[in-house]
Parts: sequence; structure tokens; C-alpha cells
Amino acid sequence: MFRFAVLASFSAFAFAGCQEAPPAAPPAPVAPATTAEVPPPAAASPTALAEEDSATAMALGPTATDFKALARADFNRLAAEQDLPLYWRADTNKNATLDADELAVTWPGDAGAWLQDGKLTPQFAAAYGLLQKRATDPQGDDSPEGKRRAAVLKELRQGRPTLIWNDFRSLPIGEQEFVRHMLKASERVEALFALQSGTDELAKQLPPHRPSRALFQRNQGPWCEAPSTEQDPNCSALPSQPQKVSGLYPPELQRDKEFCAKLDQLPNAKALLGPFTAVRGEADKLRAVPYQDAWHAEMALVSAELNAAADALVVGKIAEPALVTYLRAAAKAFLDGSWFAADEAWAKMEGKSKWYVRVGADETYHEPCARKAGFHVSFARVNQDAVAWQNLLEPLKAQLEHAIAVLAGPPYKSGKTNFHLPNFIDIVLNAGDSRSALGATVGQSLPNWGPVANESRGRTVAMANLYTDLDSQAAMRTQVESLFCKDSAALVPTDPESLIMTTVLHEAGHNLGPAHEYKVKGKVDDDIFGGPLAATLEELKAETSALYLADWLVEQGKLAADKRDAGQAAGVAWAMGHIAQGMTTPSGKPKPYSQLSAVQVGALYDGKALTWHMDTLAANGTDKGCFSLHKERVARAVLGLMTRVAQIKARGDRAAAEQLLEPYVKEGGDFAKLRTVIRARWLRVPKAAFVYAVGLN
Repeated sequence: MFRFAVLASFSAFAFAGCQEAPPAAPPAPVAPATTAEVPPPAAASPTALAEEDSATAMALGPTATDFKALARADFNRLAAEQDLPLYWRADTNKNATLDADELAVTWPGDAGAWLQDGKLTPQFAAAYGLLQKRATDPQGDDSPEGKRRAAVLKELRQGRPTLIWNDFRSLPIGEQEFVRHMLKASERVEALFALQSGTDELAKQLPPHRPSRALFQRNQGPWCEAPSTEQDPNCSALPSQPQKVSGLYPPELQRDKEFCAKLDQLPNAKALLGPFTAVRGEADKLRAVPYQDAWHAEMALVSAELNAAADALVVGKIAEPALVTYLRAAAKAFLDGSWFAADEAWAKMEGKSKWYVRVGADETYHEPCARKAGFHVSFARVNQDAVAWQNLLEPLKAQLEHAIAVLAGPPYKSGKTNFHLPNFIDIVLNAGDSRSALGATVGQSLPNWGPVANESRGRTVAMANLYTDLDSQAAMRTQVESLFCKDSAALVPTDPESLIMTTVLHEAGHNLGPAHEYKVKGKVDDDIFGGPLAATLEELKAETSALYLADWLVEQGKLAADKRDAGQAAGVAWAMGHIAQGMTTPSGKPKPYSQLSAVQVGALYDGKALTWHMDTLAANGTDKGCFSLHKERVARAVLGLMTRVAQIKARGDRAAAEQLLEPYVKEGGDFAKLRTVIRARWLRVPKAAFVYAVGLN
């Protein structure tokens, strides 16, 4: 929402830098974990999972003597289901056996318990034996608990464990210590996000059923999020199946489904719905409490780790002054709420550090009113290789703004174009609100509020190392070939370059034309459209800009037509992936990316740029009925949609916005039938569920 993009994940998308080839040795320990059923501990939720009575590993049953019984994909799936921080990166020597140098221990697991002196430990052997046993276990029974457990496994299996690995063993000691403190800070931030999400107390109710605990850890709560189970009443990590209640508002207030709208009508609405406050009190005595006061002790723990990370760089004589300044400023903000001052330090860090660190409270999608910032960590290395797009677009920013302004029309007037084009980063770790159960953000512009945002001095990034593994690219090809006819499937690329184009133009689009701070009669988009609709419109504007500006660049002679065609085809496939996720959450809240995707695909369909052939086999030769993409008709359909969206935003026309969305997101009708086909075929392939591992000495 606002003027930034969170491109929700799509299992096909890839950037440069494949992560699949592992280094010669496994990652070193990165963080301690808590007790679990199979010693040593599984990766545990930062919200202190309930401890179990643990017997020794050898008492749990069969202990593996070799590690060739499970195929790599089965091992990774079963380890995730059993809440074990273990990942088989690749069978590099092709011996069909999991060897010690092929094992990654994922954050926040304790690598030393599974790997010692370059060998797999007895505890690992016991865990492997447990996985062999679980591979043949029954999936559930007809009892309420049996149905719940079966639904939990179904939820988990809609995700495919996908590793993000970074090897920092060659870094100076001081820099490695900095990384360790960032990992610990990330755990603390996850605990804060649990407080915001209202899941901290629920974690204490977890049963000893390991898949339930795995679900809670992955989803950051007991609720199911995968498309086939998010509305299944049996699907919950907790037998009590609690309703979702945000920790940002009084529970009793949330019993009223219209409570967000009613808050908006109160005299102190601006304070109550401010991005950095929690709402406390009752009835007519509601008050806004700053985050640092609502959760003082937990905020102080994050602050301490950030200061320790800065100290490690200073003591280690690592030349990162801008990063140190930001870490100090962020640490202070966690104590006194000086978020805008931290933003200033963060903005100045661009181009002056080889690290990308964003820690604080930013996005609003996580909460029912879509107003309050969620705590998160985005920790990455700056990728120095992907600069071609910045070089291309930098001198064209004023012309890009003018192109969108012309379509928007009065009362919008061309504004300043001092925004920053995306930098590319390689993710090390996402935590808190940045860590999705399935998929991950691939592009983002921050901050969302304050002087840095309002003056377009923020930073935009594209995540360059997500979906680069061979498993993800193979999954994407399977999905595309199930939906597109043979000739059109060949148009959809699996290479990184096309998504880079789409992501860069999407992020640029957030800063072009009428964005979040643009006012109509003194009101910004949240005030005019309401939070959820404003979020959908802003993302629709940005993603449609990505398609439209590709055509514009071809017309200007700045982009080859085949590059545009590949990027636009990738964009259509991206939209299919989001349509498959459904239009609303189980509570009825709109899903911005799903709804914008339905509008885009619907507009292409109505403009005959995308046609459905009922009796033609898809590219996989199995599914009957497929889409053809007519690249020669795309430009006209995109121009029409871009014009409508820009004009709606420019005029603040809520009725027109609702009219635009309604035929494509409603249930019933011919387009809803096509959405059902898209969903059924796309969801056959599990979505990436990212896990993280770091190599340290």
C-alpha cells in the first residue's frame, strides 16, 4: 500500500545468483534454540514454545545408520513438517546420500548439535530415523483431533522448503559478530511482532504434535494461510482453534467487524490509527499508546542487540560508519519512538554500505485496519552487479512522471521526480512482518511516513537472490505449462532478467503519478478510499505502470521489444499466481495483490490480449483448456487500464474504483470460472516456504 510495493511472492520469479550450489562445508552455528521432541532442538518460534518432556534421542526409536533412505525433496519436506532446522541443500556428489557437507542448519537452529568436526552427530541420526518413521505414518483419523492434524499437514505441504544460504566465514571477526547480533535482534523482533499479532500467549498453548508447532513457527501463529486450507475450520496449530485477534487493539473492540471504520469516526482517530501506536482502553476511553510504551521491555531488548551489532563493527575496526550511525539511530527509536530520525540515517546509508539493514516498523498489511506498522527485519547484502536498469531510467525520471501524469489528467499535475530507483540486494534473513509463511517480498520502497517518505528520499530495493534455485524455476515451468497454450507458455521466461525489469518498473511506478501523499480536497488515498481499497489501488497502479512503462520505453527506443514481451509475459504469470491465492482472507479482508491481479488479467481478457481456448490442450499436454497471450494486443489493453487507474487516483473517485474491481473480484460470472481454473492448476505445485542459513566461524 501507500507509495511502496511489496511484490508478494510468486514461485516462478527469479533473479540472478543461484543459491543451490553449496559450499564445501556446512554452516556454523548461528543461534541457540529451545527444547524439542528430538534432541537437539528444532528451530523454535521466537515466542517461547512450550517445552516438552524429552527423552534421549536414542529412546525415540530407530536410529539411521546411513542417510540414503529419503530422497532430497522428501527429507526437506519431512524435516519442515517435524519442526527440525535441517535442510539438504543439494546432492553435490550425486551419491543419493545426505553427506555432512550437504546439510544446512536453518535459523535459529543450533548447528553444533547436528554437525561436529565435519560429521553428522548421533542426534542427527536419531532425527533421520524419526523422519523415516514419519514418512509412513497415517495422516489422521475421523476424530476432531485427527481431522485437525490432517489439515495441519495439508497446510504445511502447500509450502516447499526453500533455502536462502549465505556464507560469511571469510568475513573479518568483527563483521561476523555484527551478523550474529543481527540474527539475535531478528529473534527479538519476531517476539515483538508476535505481540502485535496477538500470538505470544497462544504459543504457550501448543501441543507436543510437531507438525502443529512447525505450522505455528512458519505462519507466525496458529492460523492456516495456504490457499487450500485457509478457510478449513479444522486447520489450526491449536486444538482450541482460536479466532484471530490483533494485539494492537483491545480484544473486545475487535468483536465488532466494523471497528476500524468506527475508530476512523472518533475525534481522536488520527492518534488512534497512527502507524506507531497501539490502541488501549475501553469504549469511549480509548487511547493511543506509543509502541515503545506498549512494549517497553521487548523494545529495549531489540535496542540492545542493535547497539551490540554497531559495537561489533566499531571494535572490529570495520569501515561501516553509515551503517553504525543507522544502527544507533534505530536502537534509539526502539526506546523513544524517533522513527523519522532513524529514517534519515537509513536514507543516508544508501551507497555507503555493503550491507542492507532495515529494522523497525513499516508495512501495514498484517493488521485488520491496515494502518499500523509491523515490526520486521530485512537483512541483506547489497548486490553490486545489477545496475543496468538504474543507469537506463535515471535520466528518464521526469519523462516517466510526465507520461503517467498525462494519463491521470486533472486535477493531478506533474510532480517532482527525485525518487530513488531500486538497488538490488541479496537477502540474508527476513524476520517479523518481513517473513512470510509462503513466498517473500521481491521489491519494496520505504519508508511509508514522515519527511523522508514525503520528500521522496526513501530507498527502493529489489531482492536479487530469491527464487533463483533450480527447484523454484522447475516449479514455475510446471505451473506455466499447466495454464498456457504451447506457443504462449514459451513466451513466459524463467530467466532472472525479465522479473528484474518488472520489479524495477513496479517500484518506479509507486513514485509516479498520484501516490499516497497526493491529496484530493485535502485528503490522501487512505482517507478517500479506506485502507484496504487504497492499498489495492496503489499496488494496481504500480504493477500496471510496470506493464505500461515497458511499452513506453520501447516507443522511446530505450528497450528492445523482445525484452518488453518477456517482462510482460512474466507479469501475466505473476498475476496468475496471485489469483490462485484467492481474493479475500478467511475474515473477508481483501488481498491487494490477488485483487489487482484479477483486474489486470481481466482487463487483458476483455481486451482480447488474453484468450481462453476451451478445447485446446495446455503446454503440458494434459490439461484441457489453456490461455493464449497475444503480445500484439497487450499494449492497447494496458493503456486502457493504466488510464482508468491513474484517473481514479487523480480524482479520488471511490465509486469508480469499486466499479473497476467489482466484475473481476466478485464471485460468480464467467471470469470467476476462469479464476477457479487458474487456482486449481496453479496450486498443484507447493509455494516456496523460505528458510535461512548463515555460515559463520
